[in-house]
Amino acid sequence: MQVDHQEHRASLSGLQFQLHPLVLINISDHHTRTRANAGCGAGEEFRVMGCLLGSQSGRTVDISNSFEMRYLESSAVDIDHAFLLKKMEQYKQTFPQQDVVGWYATGADTTDADMYIQRKLMEINESPIFLRLDPRCDPGQKDLPVYLYESELHVLDGVPSFIFVQAKYTIETSEAERIGVDQVAKILPTGGTATGATQLSAHMTSMHSAIKMLISRVELLHQLLLKMQSGEVPFDHQLVRQAAGLIKRLPAVDSQQFGQDYTTEHNDTLLAILLAAVTKGTASCNEIVDKCNLAFDRVSLKGSGRKGGGMGSTIGLPMGMLGGLGSDFL
Repeated sequence: MQVDHQEHRASLSGLQFQLHPLVLINISDHHTRTRANAGCGAGEEFRVMGCLLGSQSGRTVDISNSFEMRYLESSAVDIDHAFLLKKMEQYKQTFPQQDVVGWYATGADTTDADMYIQRKLMEINESPIFLRLDPRCDPGQKDLPVYLYESELHVLDGVPSFIFVQAKYTIETSEAERIGVDQVAKILPTGGTATGATQLSAHMTSMHSAIKMLISRVELLHQLLLKMQSGEVPFDHQLVRQAAGLIKRLPAVDSQQFGQDYTTEHNDTLLAILLAAVTKGTASCNEIVDKCNLAFDRVSLKGSGRKGGGMGSTIGLPMGMLGGLGSDFL
Protein backbone atom coordinates (compact mmCIF):
# COMPACT_ATOMS: atom_id res chain seq x y z
CA MET A 1 0.00 0.00 0.00
CA GLN A 2 1.15 3.48 -0.80
CA VAL A 3 0.89 6.37 1.61
CA ASP A 4 -0.45 9.71 0.43
CA HIS A 5 -0.38 12.68 2.76
CA GLN A 6 -0.16 15.54 0.28
CA GLU A 7 -3.85 16.28 0.35
CA HIS A 8 -5.79 16.90 3.53
CA ARG A 9 -9.40 16.12 2.79
CA ALA A 10 -12.32 16.58 5.17
CA SER A 11 -13.27 13.66 7.35
CA LEU A 12 -16.47 11.80 6.48
CA SER A 13 -16.63 9.57 9.56
CA GLY A 14 -19.19 11.77 11.34
CA LEU A 15 -17.36 11.56 14.66
CA GLN A 16 -17.43 14.51 17.04
CA PHE A 17 -14.15 15.25 18.80
CA GLN A 18 -13.98 17.11 22.12
CA LEU A 19 -10.50 18.37 23.01
CA HIS A 20 -9.65 19.38 26.57
CA PRO A 21 -7.22 22.24 27.37
CA LEU A 22 -5.15 19.90 29.55
CA VAL A 23 -3.98 18.13 26.39
CA LEU A 24 -2.83 21.39 24.80
CA ILE A 25 -1.04 22.44 28.01
CA ASN A 26 0.74 19.07 28.20
CA ILE A 27 1.88 19.21 24.56
CA SER A 28 3.07 22.81 24.86
CA ASP A 29 4.92 22.02 28.09
CA HIS A 30 6.46 18.89 26.54
CA HIS A 31 7.73 20.79 23.50
CA THR A 32 9.01 23.83 25.45
CA ARG A 33 10.73 21.78 28.17
CA THR A 34 12.38 19.32 25.77
CA ARG A 35 13.51 22.07 23.43
CA ALA A 36 15.04 24.06 26.30
CA ASN A 37 16.85 20.99 27.66
CA ALA A 38 18.21 20.13 24.20
CA GLY A 39 19.48 23.68 23.68
CA CYS A 40 17.95 24.06 20.22
CA GLY A 41 18.15 27.41 18.46
CA ALA A 42 15.23 29.50 17.31
CA GLY A 43 15.43 28.33 13.69
CA GLU A 44 15.99 24.63 14.32
CA GLU A 45 13.29 22.03 13.72
CA PHE A 46 12.35 20.06 16.80
CA ARG A 47 9.57 17.53 17.30
CA VAL A 48 8.07 15.76 20.27
CA MET A 49 5.52 12.96 20.30
CA GLY A 50 3.13 11.35 22.74
CA CYS A 51 -0.12 9.45 23.13
CA LEU A 52 -3.63 10.83 23.59
CA LEU A 53 -5.93 9.43 26.26
CA GLY A 54 -9.69 9.62 26.21
CA SER A 55 -12.91 7.74 25.79
CA GLN A 56 -15.58 7.27 23.14
CA SER A 57 -19.31 7.37 23.79
CA GLY A 58 -21.33 6.71 20.67
CA ARG A 59 -20.14 9.12 17.98
CA THR A 60 -18.39 11.44 20.45
CA VAL A 61 -14.68 11.05 21.17
CA ASP A 62 -13.46 12.83 24.32
CA ILE A 63 -9.70 13.60 24.36
CA SER A 64 -8.95 14.48 27.97
CA ASN A 65 -5.28 13.69 28.72
CA SER A 66 -1.93 12.75 27.20
CA PHE A 67 1.48 11.34 28.07
CA GLU A 68 4.90 11.47 26.44
CA MET A 69 6.14 8.72 24.12
CA ARG A 70 9.73 7.48 23.94
CA TYR A 71 11.13 6.91 20.47
CA LEU A 72 14.36 6.69 18.50
CA GLU A 73 14.68 8.73 15.31
CA SER A 74 17.07 7.42 12.68
CA SER A 75 16.09 6.48 9.14
CA ALA A 76 12.63 5.69 10.51
CA VAL A 77 10.97 6.53 13.80
CA ASP A 78 11.16 3.53 16.12
CA ILE A 79 8.69 3.60 19.02
CA ASP A 80 9.65 2.05 22.34
CA HIS A 81 6.75 -0.40 22.64
CA ALA A 82 7.82 -1.65 26.08
CA PHE A 83 7.74 1.87 27.49
CA LEU A 84 4.43 2.55 25.74
CA LEU A 85 2.74 -0.55 27.13
CA LYS A 86 4.06 0.20 30.62
CA LYS A 87 2.67 3.76 30.55
CA MET A 88 -0.67 2.49 29.24
CA GLU A 89 -0.88 -0.03 32.08
CA GLN A 90 -0.07 2.63 34.69
CA TYR A 91 -2.70 5.05 33.38
CA LYS A 92 -5.22 2.22 33.11
CA GLN A 93 -4.82 1.50 36.81
CA THR A 94 -5.48 5.14 37.71
CA PHE A 95 -8.03 5.97 35.01
CA PRO A 96 -9.73 2.70 34.04
CA GLN A 97 -12.23 4.44 31.74
CA GLN A 98 -9.56 6.05 29.56
CA ASP A 99 -7.88 4.37 26.61
CA VAL A 100 -5.31 5.39 24.02
CA VAL A 101 -7.36 7.09 21.31
CA GLY A 102 -4.46 8.42 19.25
CA TRP A 103 -1.17 10.28 19.36
CA TYR A 104 0.22 13.79 18.97
CA ALA A 105 3.27 15.45 17.46
CA THR A 106 4.57 18.95 16.85
CA GLY A 107 5.51 20.18 13.41
CA ALA A 108 4.61 22.45 10.53
CA ASP A 109 3.07 19.69 8.38
CA THR A 110 2.51 15.95 8.18
CA THR A 111 5.37 13.77 6.98
CA ASP A 112 5.97 10.18 5.88
CA ALA A 113 7.10 9.41 9.43
CA ASP A 114 3.69 10.50 10.74
CA MET A 115 1.89 7.97 8.59
CA TYR A 116 4.42 5.31 9.61
CA ILE A 117 3.66 5.97 13.30
CA GLN A 118 -0.05 6.02 12.49
CA ARG A 119 0.23 2.54 11.05
CA LYS A 120 2.19 1.37 14.10
CA LEU A 121 -0.46 2.65 16.53
CA MET A 122 -3.16 0.82 14.59
CA GLU A 123 -1.95 -2.25 16.47
CA ILE A 124 -3.29 -0.62 19.68
CA ASN A 125 -6.25 1.29 18.25
CA GLU A 126 -7.69 0.36 14.88
CA SER A 127 -8.50 4.00 14.09
CA PRO A 128 -6.11 6.28 16.00
CA ILE A 129 -6.40 10.07 15.96
CA PHE A 130 -3.44 12.24 15.01
CA LEU A 131 -3.17 15.67 16.65
CA ARG A 132 -0.58 18.08 15.25
CA LEU A 133 0.45 21.27 17.05
CA ASP A 134 2.31 23.82 14.96
CA PRO A 135 4.71 25.76 17.24
CA ARG A 136 5.40 28.31 14.47
CA CYS A 137 2.02 29.98 14.22
CA ASP A 138 1.62 33.37 12.57
CA PRO A 139 1.48 36.40 14.91
CA GLY A 140 -1.88 37.47 13.50
CA GLN A 141 -3.44 34.00 13.63
CA LYS A 142 -6.59 33.93 15.73
CA ASP A 143 -7.36 30.20 15.63
CA LEU A 144 -5.40 27.65 17.60
CA PRO A 145 -2.50 26.11 15.62
CA VAL A 146 -3.90 22.68 16.42
CA TYR A 147 -5.02 20.26 13.72
CA LEU A 148 -6.78 16.92 14.13
CA TYR A 149 -6.56 14.12 11.58
CA GLU A 150 -8.05 10.74 10.92
CA SER A 151 -6.64 8.13 8.55
CA GLU A 152 -8.81 6.71 5.78
CA LEU A 153 -8.13 4.15 3.10
CA HIS A 154 -8.71 5.54 -0.40
CA VAL A 155 -8.01 4.18 -3.85
CA LEU A 156 -5.75 6.63 -5.66
CA ASP A 157 -4.77 5.82 -9.26
CA GLY A 158 -5.91 2.25 -8.75
CA VAL A 159 -3.72 1.76 -5.68
CA PRO A 160 -5.16 1.58 -2.12
CA SER A 161 -3.50 4.30 -0.03
CA PHE A 162 -3.85 5.65 3.47
CA ILE A 163 -4.30 9.40 3.65
CA PHE A 164 -4.78 11.89 6.47
CA VAL A 165 -8.20 13.57 6.50
CA GLN A 166 -8.71 16.63 8.65
CA ALA A 167 -11.43 16.46 11.31
CA LYS A 168 -13.19 19.24 13.18
CA TYR A 169 -13.03 19.51 16.95
CA THR A 170 -14.44 21.58 19.79
CA ILE A 171 -12.77 22.69 23.03
CA GLU A 172 -14.42 21.09 26.06
CA THR A 173 -13.47 22.33 29.53
CA SER A 174 -14.32 21.22 33.05
CA GLU A 175 -14.34 23.31 36.22
CA ALA A 176 -10.96 21.97 37.36
CA GLU A 177 -9.41 22.74 33.97
CA ARG A 178 -10.76 26.29 34.05
CA ILE A 179 -9.03 26.84 37.40
CA GLY A 180 -5.79 25.38 36.06
CA VAL A 181 -5.84 27.48 32.90
CA ASP A 182 -6.61 30.57 34.97
CA GLN A 183 -3.60 29.89 37.21
CA VAL A 184 -1.36 29.40 34.18
CA ALA A 185 -2.58 32.67 32.67
CA LYS A 186 -1.67 34.53 35.88
CA ILE A 187 1.99 33.47 35.75
CA LEU A 188 4.24 36.35 34.68
CA PRO A 189 7.33 35.97 32.43
CA THR A 190 9.48 36.55 35.53
CA GLY A 191 8.03 33.41 37.13
CA GLY A 192 5.90 35.20 39.73
CA THR A 193 2.14 35.35 39.96
CA ALA A 194 0.18 38.40 38.96
CA THR A 195 -1.73 40.05 41.78
CA GLY A 196 -3.78 43.17 42.40
CA ALA A 197 -3.71 45.72 39.60
CA THR A 198 -1.89 43.33 37.24
CA GLN A 199 -4.69 40.77 37.45
CA LEU A 200 -7.33 43.46 36.97
CA SER A 201 -5.50 44.87 33.95
CA ALA A 202 -5.11 41.42 32.40
CA HIS A 203 -8.79 40.64 33.05
CA MET A 204 -9.98 43.91 31.52
CA THR A 205 -7.69 43.39 28.51
CA SER A 206 -9.06 39.91 27.89
CA MET A 207 -12.63 41.18 28.25
CA HIS A 208 -11.94 43.99 25.79
CA SER A 209 -10.43 41.54 23.28
CA ALA A 210 -13.40 39.18 23.67
CA ILE A 211 -15.90 42.00 23.08
CA LYS A 212 -13.98 43.19 20.02
CA MET A 213 -13.96 39.67 18.60
CA LEU A 214 -17.70 39.30 19.29
CA ILE A 215 -18.42 42.57 17.46
CA SER A 216 -16.30 41.54 14.48
CA ARG A 217 -18.02 38.13 14.26
CA VAL A 218 -21.49 39.73 14.45
CA GLU A 219 -20.55 42.20 11.69
CA LEU A 220 -19.22 39.34 9.56
CA LEU A 221 -22.44 37.36 10.06
CA HIS A 222 -24.53 40.43 9.23
CA GLN A 223 -22.62 41.04 6.00
CA LEU A 224 -22.96 37.39 5.03
CA LEU A 225 -26.72 37.44 5.59
CA LEU A 226 -27.01 40.60 3.47
CA LYS A 227 -25.08 38.94 0.66
CA MET A 228 -27.35 35.89 0.90
CA GLN A 229 -30.38 38.17 0.68
CA SER A 230 -29.01 39.92 -2.41
CA GLY A 231 -28.00 36.64 -4.05
CA GLU A 232 -24.24 37.27 -4.10
CA VAL A 233 -23.54 34.03 -2.21
CA PRO A 234 -25.54 30.77 -2.12
CA PHE A 235 -28.29 30.55 0.48
CA ASP A 236 -27.21 28.44 3.48
CA HIS A 237 -30.35 27.24 5.30
CA GLN A 238 -28.45 25.80 8.27
CA LEU A 239 -26.63 29.08 8.90
CA VAL A 240 -29.86 31.07 8.59
CA ARG A 241 -31.60 28.77 11.09
CA GLN A 242 -28.77 29.24 13.58
CA ALA A 243 -28.89 33.02 13.11
CA ALA A 244 -32.67 33.01 13.58
CA GLY A 245 -32.34 30.96 16.78
CA LEU A 246 -29.75 33.45 18.06
CA ILE A 247 -32.00 36.41 17.29
CA LYS A 248 -34.95 34.81 19.06
CA ARG A 249 -32.98 34.85 22.30
CA LEU A 250 -32.50 38.62 22.18
CA PRO A 251 -36.04 39.71 23.22
CA ALA A 252 -35.60 37.80 26.50
CA VAL A 253 -33.02 40.41 27.53
CA ASP A 254 -35.61 43.23 27.31
CA SER A 255 -38.43 41.37 29.07
CA GLN A 256 -39.89 42.54 32.38
CA GLN A 257 -38.92 39.34 34.16
CA PHE A 258 -35.29 39.75 33.08
CA GLY A 259 -35.30 43.34 34.33
CA GLN A 260 -36.64 42.32 37.72
CA ASP A 261 -34.16 39.45 38.06
CA TYR A 262 -31.29 41.68 37.01
CA THR A 263 -32.31 44.41 39.48
CA THR A 264 -32.64 41.89 42.32
CA GLU A 265 -29.22 40.38 41.61
CA HIS A 266 -27.69 43.87 41.29
CA ASN A 267 -29.15 44.93 44.65
CA ASP A 268 -27.95 41.72 46.30
CA THR A 269 -24.45 42.37 45.00
CA LEU A 270 -24.46 45.96 46.26
CA LEU A 271 -25.77 44.79 49.64
CA ALA A 272 -22.98 42.22 49.91
CA ILE A 273 -20.40 44.90 49.06
CA LEU A 274 -21.92 47.26 51.65
CA LEU A 275 -21.94 44.54 54.29
CA ALA A 276 -18.29 43.76 53.59
CA ALA A 277 -17.37 47.48 53.85
CA VAL A 278 -19.29 47.85 57.15
CA THR A 279 -17.65 44.73 58.56
CA LYS A 280 -14.21 45.96 57.56
CA GLY A 281 -14.88 49.41 59.07
CA THR A 282 -16.14 47.88 62.30
CA ALA A 283 -13.06 45.71 62.57
CA SER A 284 -10.79 48.72 62.03
CA CYS A 285 -12.70 50.74 64.65
CA ASN A 286 -12.48 47.87 67.11
CA GLU A 287 -8.73 47.65 66.53
CA ILE A 288 -8.32 51.39 67.24
CA VAL A 289 -10.36 51.10 70.47
CA ASP A 290 -8.21 48.19 71.63
CA LYS A 291 -5.05 50.21 70.99
CA CYS A 292 -6.45 53.22 72.91
CA ASN A 293 -7.48 51.04 75.87
CA LEU A 294 -4.02 49.48 75.91
CA ALA A 295 -2.34 52.89 75.87
CA PHE A 296 -4.59 54.27 78.67
CA ASP A 297 -4.05 51.14 80.76
CA ARG A 298 -0.30 51.75 80.62
CA VAL A 299 -0.83 55.39 81.68
CA SER A 300 -3.00 54.32 84.63
CA LEU A 301 -0.43 51.77 85.76
CA LYS A 302 2.33 54.36 85.70
CA GLY A 303 0.14 56.87 87.60
CA SER A 304 -0.79 54.39 90.31
CA GLY A 305 2.89 53.90 91.18
CA ARG A 306 3.47 57.59 91.87
CA LYS A 307 3.22 59.27 95.26
CA GLY A 308 -0.34 60.07 96.14
CA GLY A 309 -1.68 57.92 93.25
CA GLY A 310 -5.37 57.08 92.85
CA MET A 311 -7.50 59.67 91.15
CA GLY A 312 -4.71 62.21 91.42
CA SER A 313 -2.82 60.38 88.66
CA THR A 314 -5.48 61.32 86.15
CA ILE A 315 -5.42 65.05 86.76
CA GLY A 316 -3.00 65.68 83.91
CA LEU A 317 -5.32 63.91 81.33
CA PRO A 318 -7.90 65.84 79.32
CA MET A 319 -11.51 65.35 80.34
CA GLY A 320 -12.42 64.13 76.85
CA MET A 321 -10.02 61.21 77.24
CA LEU A 322 -11.51 60.29 80.58
CA GLY A 323 -14.88 59.76 78.98
CA GLY A 324 -13.47 57.00 76.78
CA LEU A 325 -11.67 55.09 79.50
CA GLY A 326 -14.74 53.32 80.83
CA SER A 327 -15.78 52.27 84.32
CA ASP A 328 -12.84 49.88 84.67
CA PHE A 329 -10.36 52.77 84.64
CA LEU A 330 -12.38 54.89 87.10
